Amino acid sequence: MQDLLPLAETVGALLKARGETIAIAESSSGGLISAALLSVGGASAYFRGGGVIYTVQARQGLLDIPAPMPVPVERASTEPYATLLAETARLRLDADWGLGETGAAGPAGNRYGDAPGHTCIAIAGPAMRVITLETGMDDRVANMRAFAKRSLELLAEALTGAP
Repeated sequence: MQDLLPLAETVGALLKARGETIAIAESSSGGLISAALLSVGGASAYFRGGGVIYTVQARQGLLDIPAPMPVPVERASTEPYATLLAETARLRLDADWGLGETGAAGPAGNRYGDAPGHTCIAIAGPAMRVITLETGMDDRVANMRAFAKRSLELLAEALTGAP
C-alpha cells in the first residue's frame, strides 16, 4: 500500500483543491484503489464511497445494474463495462467523479478469455477517460497493485486535464 500513498495524496489534494468528490467501483483491484484514497488524512472531504464489484450479485445489489446489462455493454472486463461502473457509482453516490475498474488479476485469465493482467479503467465526470491495461503478468498481487496504480494515475490525469 505504501507504494500507492504518494499518488493517492496527489489525487486527494487535487480533489480537495477543486472541491470535488469521487466514488469508486472496482473489481480486480480488490479494494486497493479505495484503500489508497482512504489512507490519506482528510479523505472524508472527497471520498463518497466505494465498492468491490467482483460478482454479478455485487453488481446488482450495490449498483443496481440489471442483467442483462444495458447495450453496448456485453460483458465485464471491457471498456464499456468500466465506463458503466464509473458512471453508475458517480450517479448513485452523487459524486463529481466516478472511477470504474474491471479485469483479471490472475493467476489465470477470466471466463471471457482475457489473460491475467488485463484490466479496463474508466473515469467519469467533468472529463472522461477509459483505457485498457495489459501487464503481461500472472502474479495476482502484482497485478492488483498495477491496476490500482494505473487507476490513480488515470484519475490524476483526468483531474489535471479537466476544466
